[in-house]
Amino acid sequence: MNTLLLSYLLIINLVSGLFFIYDKKAAIKHKQRISEMTLHLLELCGGVFSIFILIYFMGHKNRKFTYFAITYLILSGWFSLLLAHFIII
Repeated sequence: MNTLLLSYLLIINLVSGLFFIYDKKAAIKHKQRISEMTLHLLELCGGVFSIFILIYFMGHKNRKFTYFAITYLILSGWFSLLLAHFIII
């Protein structure tokens, strides 16, 4: 079960990271962007770990307090779920 969960998290984080990188490049080129709702949905699905790291390394969306706050809440929720999962198992 743990391998399945870790595989899922790896894949969703790769996909989320690619979406986030694309959004940053689109912002620079003034092209069609990915909505914040979509990015938050990817975070909720488990991609919050890569997006959280990329916020710091890319400097993307790091000045938008509401985006940052929601991302922190989602990250806290995922840490709580994972902690509960690994403690129970």
